[in-house]
Amino acid sequence: MHHLVLSQLALNVPVGGDLSLRRSAFKASNLNFQDKSWAPVITLDLKANNFRVRNRHVVCMSVQKASASKVAVSPLGLEDATQPPLNLHKPKEPYTATIVSVERLVGPKAPGETCHIVINHDGNVPYWEGQSYGVIPPGENPKKPGAPHNVRLYSIASTRYGDFFDGKTASLCVRRAVYYDPETGKEDPSRNGICSNFLCNSKPGDKIQVTGPSGKIMLLPEKDPNATHIMIATGTGVAPYRGYLRRMFMESVPTYKFGGLAWLFLGVANTDSLLYDDEFTKYLKDYPDNFRYDIALSREQKNKKGGKMYVQDKIEEYSDEIFKLLDNGAHIYFCGLKGMMPGIQDTLKRVAEERGESWEEKLSQLKKNKQWHVEVY
Repeated sequence: MHHLVLSQLALNVPVGGDLSLRRSAFKASNLNFQDKSWAPVITLDLKANNFRVRNRHVVCMSVQKASASKVAVSPLGLEDATQPPLNLHKPKEPYTATIVSVERLVGPKAPGETCHIVINHDGNVPYWEGQSYGVIPPGENPKKPGAPHNVRLYSIASTRYGDFFDGKTASLCVRRAVYYDPETGKEDPSRNGICSNFLCNSKPGDKIQVTGPSGKIMLLPEKDPNATHIMIATGTGVAPYRGYLRRMFMESVPTYKFGGLAWLFLGVANTDSLLYDDEFTKYLKDYPDNFRYDIALSREQKNKKGGKMYVQDKIEEYSDEIFKLLDNGAHIYFCGLKGMMPGIQDTLKRVAEERGESWEEKLSQLKKNKQWHVEVY
């Protein structure tokens, strides 16, 4: 079990006062994250006169300090590499990893199903935040009988330490691809996504063929820990950002102490479709000066013209700020379905022109400065 180290400041002082106040102060003792692995070291007995803490000390600190404590990670040797690991396992010789867990991420009213899948690679397929794994689903390739399926790429949704903070797992955020016949309205399993359904149907202990890691475009630039990172996602495109944000706000990484601004824009259909929302809202509470979180719910919100609210409408809402941040060196990332980009590019172009700037020139400057990061699929 991995515990949250609350603080070295454990003082042997009696705790008096109102029980409800004490309860709220230690709400952190039941952090309800999807991965269930972020649990503090404190065990509380609220019936007793005092809190019973394992080391018989009472942690005396503000609520803010208690809730924002970070998780120790290991092995710290994962910080030593100067270059990201690339293609350690090729499609001809994939690594056989094991499924740890599959958990539905979305509520009952979400269109479609998205799952969080934790895979144990036992430290043999290390990666950096923003990279992807290839997955080869079982069975044979219908286009090449006798040959295995082609590799499918999935952005990794965890930090290099994984959801259990021990460097042995990787997590994927996968939407089940289902095909409905437009005439009958019925699902046609023969045309459903082979790999996404294999992953979402898998059970703990199942084996999985993994390749990679791959990708350099979405690596988090860490030279300046006080940089600004503007992250734009639709749906499962939030995967790499979950990794970045856990690294920035959840993990205690001695070599990377984030003090900049992370600003996440997430576009999904409705509230039930939000992904990792409990993690993101917690960062908002704990790090209000370093994290911003804006959501576009296309089926629940309207844009200023009265149409559906898409992520580009949110970007337009904050365009002045975004352009100023980009002028000051901010990194901007886009991840999700490739259909997201034309609408976003049109919005940015229109905003640039309204500001009397050429979007083409600005874009080429952003690319030249390595501030522009796009991974769409």
